[in-house]
Amino acid sequence: MPANSTSPSAVPRTLAPNLAQHWGFARVFQPDRLTFGFIMPLEGYPDSPFPTLENHVALAVQADQAGFASLWMRDVPFYDPTFGDTGQMLDPMVYLGFLAAHTHRITLGTTGIVLPLRDPLIVAKQAASVDQLTNGRLILGLSSGDRPVEYPAFGVEFENRAERYREAFDIVRAVTEAHFPVCKSTHYGQLDGSIDLVPRPVGPRLPTVVVGRARQELDWIAKHSDGWIWHRSDFSRLHEVIRAWRDAEDGATFKPYGYATFFDLDQDPHAPLQREYNGIRIGRNALIELWQRQQAEGVSHVALNLKPLRRPATDVLAELAEYVLPHFPVGHPAGQEPR
Repeated sequence: MPANSTSPSAVPRTLAPNLAQHWGFARVFQPDRLTFGFIMPLEGYPDSPFPTLENHVALAVQADQAGFASLWMRDVPFYDPTFGDTGQMLDPMVYLGFLAAHTHRITLGTTGIVLPLRDPLIVAKQAASVDQLTNGRLILGLSSGDRPVEYPAFGVEFENRAERYREAFDIVRAVTEAHFPVCKSTHYGQLDGSIDLVPRPVGPRLPTVVVGRARQELDWIAKHSDGWIWHRSDFSRLHEVIRAWRDAEDGATFKPYGYATFFDLDQDPHAPLQREYNGIRIGRNALIELWQRQQAEGVSHVALNLKPLRRPATDVLAELAEYVLPHFPVGHPAGQEPR
């Protein structure tokens, strides 16, 4: 084991001060605590790439009122038949603005905006606007994209997306954290300190997490982001993933690790864990045991994608809220309550 290795319980157990007051971030991410939420849409559509979006507002309100931690939006600009999944179909930033008007406490996030396909200044403007509209409930998750067919449509090179991602990430951070920033880049525009972003985020820092690997080294992710959300890995090796993440941290602040997974809640509460393609099927009792174990290993958040769900989503949300959520309560950040 490397000399600088530490156990998850030995890492610093406090959030960065400028994030501890951010409602959305502190509600989802707390040291030594696992929370869970959902990747939109809140419905099962196992046999189609297209969700129905039936009752999507009512389901989002149900999740909010039940006390779940988060709702996450994916960035899928086109239908790619070879990929076969369109996510919630709606543009993530437009949808975030819409959900801001219908929810009140639940954190809203992106998993994640395909940053090399978008102008980082527009992303920053949109994100700061959503953060204002929700009074600090936004977590901005940024990814590099995994669908090569989309890049020619945007006139963007696929092979240099890692470099473009780093530059765009730095620009988003610069304009949301500094007044009249100075920023130079190879692939994007220049900021010479003569203009300033409006509106500003609610707090001094807009929480920004890396979604997936974004073709970056863990050291870069740990240094530049506020956290990392990956896909479901082999649970038997999850401790190794978290160990690598902790070793990459600078040790100054707690930075959370979470994962996303396709999810189907078995109607039998005693059903054991079944691993399916890129996801899990499980009964609620085994789910509680699984997450208690993963919480001890250092997992901070799980984002559930309900695409393979066979049961009505409203029933599954009600079951999770009654039997599972009490074991994994969300945080209660200090500071101003969201509107």
